[in-house]
Amino acid sequence: MVKAIVGANWGDEGKGKITDMMAKESDIIVRFQGGANAGHTIVNNYGKFALHTLPSGVFYDHTTSIIGNGVALNIPVLFEEIQSIVDKGVPMPKILVSDRAQIVMPYHVLFDQYEEERLAGKSFGSTKSGIAPFYSDKYAKIGFQVSELFDEDILKDKVERVCKVKNVMLEHLYHKPLLKEEELLDTLHEYREMVKPYVCDVSLFLHNALKEGKTVLLEGQLGSMKDPDHGIYPMVTSSSTLAAYGAIGAGVPPYAIQQIVTVCKAYSSAVGAGAFVSEIFGEEADELRRRGGDGGEFGATTGRPRRMGWFDCVASKYGCRIQGTTDVAFTVLDVLGYLDEIPVCTAYEYNGEVIKEFPVTSKLEKCKPVLTTLPGWKCDIRGIRKYEELPENCRKYIEFIEQEIGYPITMVSNGPGRDDIIYRKSSLGGTVEE
Repeated sequence: MVKAIVGANWGDEGKGKITDMMAKESDIIVRFQGGANAGHTIVNNYGKFALHTLPSGVFYDHTTSIIGNGVALNIPVLFEEIQSIVDKGVPMPKILVSDRAQIVMPYHVLFDQYEEERLAGKSFGSTKSGIAPFYSDKYAKIGFQVSELFDEDILKDKVERVCKVKNVMLEHLYHKPLLKEEELLDTLHEYREMVKPYVCDVSLFLHNALKEGKTVLLEGQLGSMKDPDHGIYPMVTSSSTLAAYGAIGAGVPPYAIQQIVTVCKAYSSAVGAGAFVSEIFGEEADELRRRGGDGGEFGATTGRPRRMGWFDCVASKYGCRIQGTTDVAFTVLDVLGYLDEIPVCTAYEYNGEVIKEFPVTSKLEKCKPVLTTLPGWKCDIRGIRKYEELPENCRKYIEFIEQEIGYPITMVSNGPGRDDIIYRKSSLGGTVEE
């Protein structure tokens, strides 16, 4: 059985915790897209971690963690990350890397930085991790696939071609130092030695695992709003963030995905530029940011303060729809316990008209939030494990949002720890397995 865990919104929804939690009952966890440009924060028995490339199931000794073919693989970052968790007492995880994954090169990171500098005030708010240049090269067919590391003739030929193309841009567009073929080849040889023990035909491995009845988790990065087709283009990432792409980025059949857990925060947050209708500012935003997450709402990769907003039913309903959601995991609900009243964005106003369906970006940027205010519950809900033991206003908040988005909230996270979770039988159905 294959289950996918994805985000409904702008990323930072708490997918890492949900993956870490669901990995307990899984055999294999696959990262299927994205790179080290975003982080998944996890709190467990070993401590607090911000993972960037490793799947969030690496903390169990019974699981295999896979870097899928859809991932932007920064090899040194992956191995630094492995070392960082082992140094904190985590047993060395079982890791496989797809032979079809492509490699983030040092020049991708440089080009990302150079382009953000060039765009200045019109930049895309990149994390400068090399992701857009990497995916550009992948689709321009000048990227380096892991399997190519083991064919010296291919490497030499491609290094020569890449340097010709990149050096024209470095000289004439960015006015930066040129690439050197020998240095690039040396780097690729180093990468080959690092990754060699882990390389695998991942699609075949998963095919055989599924035939044996194994449970596979597909872990996505970021969320629906950052998908290059269905998100807030152009302020998006460069790989599909949707569960449907999990089949491609891991190499499994689309019909194998039987459960899609879409993670929603109990309020909204976003890192980077782009339309964000329910955004709040000033002291109101500062207080929510300070209280949010585990230690505050700051990017796990960049440390940038996240932009804050109230829960957006319009965006979340859309985000769940394009993911193909079977279950919603509702996270960081405990954070809202300080509020007397909790605003929720239930519609948008666009050119004087109230709309409840998520529009394209050009219209989205002209939308204003229509807010509905719900009463708060004014207490700490951490430690509660049964839904019926939550305060009445807290349950009403969950049920109101569930009705607005139209997808079953079957898991409620009320703290950062692995066990801070409430399983719930939704009135809308749902397929969660307790």
